[in-house]
Amino acid sequence: MGQSYKIGDSRVLESRESTDGLSIRRRRESPDGQRFTTYERIERRSIVVIKRGGTREPFDRDKLATAINRSVGKFFKSEMEIEAVINDIEDRIYGLGESEIPSTTIGEIVLDKLAKVNEVAYVRFASVFHDFRTLDDFVDILKRTKLKNQES
Repeated sequence: MGQSYKIGDSRVLESRESTDGLSIRRRRESPDGQRFTTYERIERRSIVVIKRGGTREPFDRDKLATAINRSVGKFFKSEMEIEAVINDIEDRIYGLGESEIPSTTIGEIVLDKLAKVNEVAYVRFASVFHDFRTLDDFVDILKRTKLKNQES
């Protein structure tokens, strides 16, 4: 278990902005010479997700990350790539500037991003998002994905 320190009594040794620009990492030193790290994060406004059944729940980045991780499986080379995709999707969601967003809108944003980065992840996510029931559903999405890729 970590030791607690009074931040007011410590001095900052080093500060760095995160790559996403949303947090600051600070290395600090307590009066007794112990070093520790603190993070300052920008608190984003809260977003409520309107589910298909009409229920509402707070936007949960971890839930988004779980869905993305299930879709991408082992198709990405590193956790950093997955994190970059999640960050981009989250930025687009907050960029809408809405306080309430339908889950279908979030799903479409995810599909749009996955279509650009990995076709297999796109199809895997689409199968759950669109609730595929038959093989024809998969064939249809594969044809549309192939056509879209040929056009671009």
